[in-house]
Amino acid sequence: MQYVRLTAAQALVKFFSQQYIVHNNEEVPIFGGAFAIFGHGNVAGLGEALYHAQDSMPTFRAHNEQGMAHTAIAYAKANFRKRMMMCTSSIGPGATNMVTAAALAHANRLPVLLVPGDTFANRKPDPVLQQIEHFTDPGVTANDCFKPVSRYFDRIHRPEQLIHSMPVAMQTLLDPVNCGPVTLAFPQDVQTEAFDYPESLFVKKVHSLRRASAHQDELAHALSALQSAEKPLIIAGGGVLYSEAAEVLSDFALAHQIPVAETQAGKGALPWEHPCAVGGIGVTGSAAANQLAQEADVVLAIGTRLQDFTTESRTLLESHQKTLIQLNVGVFDAEKHNAQPLVGDARTVIMQLSEGLTPVPLFKDWLNRAKALNAQWQSMYDNVTADTGTELPSDAQVLGAIKRQSNTSDVIVCAAGGLPGELHKLWRAEGPGSYHVEYGFSCMGYEIAGGLGVKMATPKREVFVVVGDGSYMMMNSELATSIMLEQKITVILLDNRGFGCINRLQQGTGNAPFNNLLENCAGNPDAMHIDFAAHASAMGAHGISVSSIGELESALEKARSNTKSTLISLNTDPHISTDNGSWWDVAIPEISQRESVNQAHKEYKGAQSKQPY
Repeated sequence: MQYVRLTAAQALVKFFSQQYIVHNNEEVPIFGGAFAIFGHGNVAGLGEALYHAQDSMPTFRAHNEQGMAHTAIAYAKANFRKRMMMCTSSIGPGATNMVTAAALAHANRLPVLLVPGDTFANRKPDPVLQQIEHFTDPGVTANDCFKPVSRYFDRIHRPEQLIHSMPVAMQTLLDPVNCGPVTLAFPQDVQTEAFDYPESLFVKKVHSLRRASAHQDELAHALSALQSAEKPLIIAGGGVLYSEAAEVLSDFALAHQIPVAETQAGKGALPWEHPCAVGGIGVTGSAAANQLAQEADVVLAIGTRLQDFTTESRTLLESHQKTLIQLNVGVFDAEKHNAQPLVGDARTVIMQLSEGLTPVPLFKDWLNRAKALNAQWQSMYDNVTADTGTELPSDAQVLGAIKRQSNTSDVIVCAAGGLPGELHKLWRAEGPGSYHVEYGFSCMGYEIAGGLGVKMATPKREVFVVVGDGSYMMMNSELATSIMLEQKITVILLDNRGFGCINRLQQGTGNAPFNNLLENCAGNPDAMHIDFAAHASAMGAHGISVSSIGELESALEKARSNTKSTLISLNTDPHISTDNGSWWDVAIPEISQRESVNQAHKEYKGAQSKQPY
């Protein structure tokens, strides 16, 4: 056996640089690069290793550790989990800044390799700068915060430990069931220590997706349920996109005339004009899809974890009159909600179902019903997105303007607050990759960093980021990174002077408006007049302020021709959202001094009675 002497940091960079995959019919490196903010704990070890590997592992500098990890996660999502990035930080606050992003990746089942620096394994200089001293456990460091939000966690105490840990990390990052964040906490002294590694560890490896077929018994039960159904409905989740199953789903739905609704993660699985598409489902879904879900006798959920927004807090899909089939690659998800499990890869199992069902349209009348409901919803869309000339436009009117100025290849990016709800209900997605919303963790601050990641993953597409003023104020630094990296994005900032979504939720539960809109906060809200366009300009972007939907459309046209990032700011109404008649379980106090809260609690208990238990 041949050996090569490397530092542990050099070995880590060399190994991950040699991992490849076939993506879009091309053999490409799995890692598109590394985001790094250097400090003590990673600058001397990993920094030196990355410097000499820029051809195989390009290094990008961001402005915030959480932001750079969000960018890396968005890059992976935009590449349908086939390509990803590494993120490295210093010890202490640099590392813990990435914990929120790790939780986001964990909730959304998205791969990212996190390599935070760590305190000295040899403990000679303890306590070092930024070290957390646990009085009864000297092995605990700030990086232990990553354990509950990592799919795989290891602390590299010795250089040879990488021989085992790196292949396991790679397997986790690509595994369709366990996919998620991997954290390799890397003590700064170990990074710099040398070891004789076997050369075979660094041989180029081309990975392929694992595609499991369904068990014959589970497949037979699913086929029996679908064959006897009168009103079946398909719910497409993110697993449809990650399995590259959009085309086979389209063919299957058309062949058997089955309507298809979409979760937030699955939106875009079918183009909005597809004959079987009925839009988003659940709390933020279309009235058409939700009505069909209530009427359906069999629901086939594909590649979704069926969280509370999708199920309207378990009131939409569970009943004695309905059969729920969960097609999912993970048993953990397939068994949820008392579902009939159908475990396997989405694309493979859809093809198995297609082969097993009668090869004629089974549900033509039911699909006509779906088309009629969807037509009503599309008519409503035309009304709520139209420019009515109001002084403060609604979120829906802004989204309508963006859509009118967009092309089919464009991507819309968003996360958290009210905008994802409006997008799920109203955005007319043009197919896989055209809709990018982080709603599994609903993390404010993801939007601009995520938009940068989408642009880096799909440089030929125009990327539009929609963000509220509250979320922009939480994290906007990666707008400057987009300028530095020459990755153009267009940001549309809706300024409703506060946290409009939560203010609406607060009042919807009978509470008084409090501490959400600036006008209801302590201090002097009149002193808060932020010129967001000027702020963006100060970071190097084009900054434009507009005061109407017409001006917004003109600014969007101009932004498309710009060669660097643009931010367009306009004031919007914080009180308006599109109603679809859905319910979400938000606990309301049993006792309150406010009669409106007491009344809301009575209504809450009535709605809660629709839950199965």
